Amino acid sequence: MLAALFSAVLFSKNEESSLNSSPDNLSQVLAECENLLSDTIIKLTEEDFEEVAQRLGVEVAAIKAVVEIEAGHSHEGFASPGKPLINFDLTMFRRFATRRGVNLSKYSKSHSVVFTSSRGSQTRAYRRLDAAMSINPHAAIEGTFWGMFQIGGFNWKKCGAKNLDDFVERMSTSEREQLEMFAEFIVNSNLLKPLQDKNWTTFARGYNGPGYARRNYHTRMAKAYNRYSQAASAAEKAEEEPKV
Repeated sequence: MLAALFSAVLFSKNEESSLNSSPDNLSQVLAECENLLSDTIIKLTEEDFEEVAQRLGVEVAAIKAVVEIEAGHSHEGFASPGKPLINFDLTMFRRFATRRGVNLSKYSKSHSVVFTSSRGSQTRAYRRLDAAMSINPHAAIEGTFWGMFQIGGFNWKKCGAKNLDDFVERMSTSEREQLEMFAEFIVNSNLLKPLQDKNWTTFARGYNGPGYARRNYHTRMAKAYNRYSQAASAAEKAEEEPKV
């Protein structure tokens, strides 16, 4: 019901969307996402994990390991209803703003919040994103990492999104949509086999970039995978044991 309502409201706009969404349109999408999903978060279920894992040929424990490292033990994909978990990255924003011919130095005073750390606070992160959107919405979305899998907005095409509008809409719909976009991303980034093989070094290098080793992404994912795998094995064993 909720998904149908969401699609109906945005259908006419999506039908006419191009790969180069207008700044006003991108800002409107964020506002509409928050309004439509203002009182609920559609959470991932175990069945969701199992369906996508089976389709990809990977273990549920492997996907959960990625979630834990990217989103934390809570496995949450949303900061609040309608607002996906985000990490606004100033370095990335600078990069994409420069590519779009934006001189950020002239905004240092008028948009000072953009240049202030928001570590640990989704409220501050969204303030930064909103302020960056007013400078250049395309660069702001591209320079932000989204959802429980923390996928950079610049990877919208690899996520199977039609454009930036579609990327933001889907990230804001549900955790299942975030999972589906993650599945598209790893397939299109040649990271499926490393995840299938639990080759965490190769996977982390491709997923988290050249700084993966410095932050121990590969070892942390390996530990998380082992924990989830052992828990799954224990649960299966408990189910097989005869009931007294």
